[in-house]
Amino acid sequence: MPSLKALRTRINSVKSTQKITSAMKMVAASKLRRAQTQAEAARPYAERMERMLASLAAGAASSPTAPPLLIGTGKEQVHLLVPVTGDRGLAGAFNSSVARLTRELARRLESQGRTVKMLTVGRKGRDILRRDFASRIVGEVSLAGKRTVGFADAQEIAARIVGMLEAGEFDICTLVFNRFASVISQVPTETRLIPAPLPAQEEAATDGARAEVEFEPDEETILAELLPRALAIQVYRAMLENAAGFYGAQMTAMDNATRNAGDMIKRLTLNYNRARQANITKELIEIISGAEAV
Repeated sequence: MPSLKALRTRINSVKSTQKITSAMKMVAASKLRRAQTQAEAARPYAERMERMLASLAAGAASSPTAPPLLIGTGKEQVHLLVPVTGDRGLAGAFNSSVARLTRELARRLESQGRTVKMLTVGRKGRDILRRDFASRIVGEVSLAGKRTVGFADAQEIAARIVGMLEAGEFDICTLVFNRFASVISQVPTETRLIPAPLPAQEEAATDGARAEVEFEPDEETILAELLPRALAIQVYRAMLENAAGFYGAQMTAMDNATRNAGDMIKRLTLNYNRARQANITKELIEIISGAEAV
């Protein structure tokens, strides 16, 4: 059995850890409210933008002059995966769930003879995926040190993706992130960025009114401005969902850690009291035995 001094030291150490995890839980809870509000506010606009792009892609699918951002390159050989994770840990399985989905998607594509490239957003995702797919990672983006995620950050990532597409480095781009469902639930999600996903058959049937689309001033000017911005909006939405999910996962993880620390303190205190009682009993026995010997 450990000595009384060792038990006291360990109890004090666990109490210090409990204070840290409790403070981190409160900080994550305060940041979660703002991140959740931003993520929920961005959803309607992003979803409507996605449906509009799908409608444009369906109408321009047969046009040879349609921009690659809308309909892709026409090939499916090279896939670019963009996993979005956090730059910090201590959030349970939040980062590893995105890495797991990315790993499964990459292996499935490679089993079909496709070439996979990765542009990681977030330090943790880069570190996890680098163990198995170091040769596939062609770029990385870290937002460490930034207190909040801004649209300018999403624009930089989107511009990097557009530059890679124009250079012919990939044919299809897929975004992987954690969609915020609730404080205790973050859903790993994959969504295709390039080419724009076509609408479902039932949606296309109910959207027949879009047969004629008029552009003002002209189609090329509008799409040249709209498509990069739409891409940035999809990336920004994923980053906001990811931020809300991260703080929710961190709050839950720190709450569990605080509870576990409390349970450990109770067990260590019980062991300390038992050891102390055993020492007192031993000393009493020695005193009584010495007195009787005299």
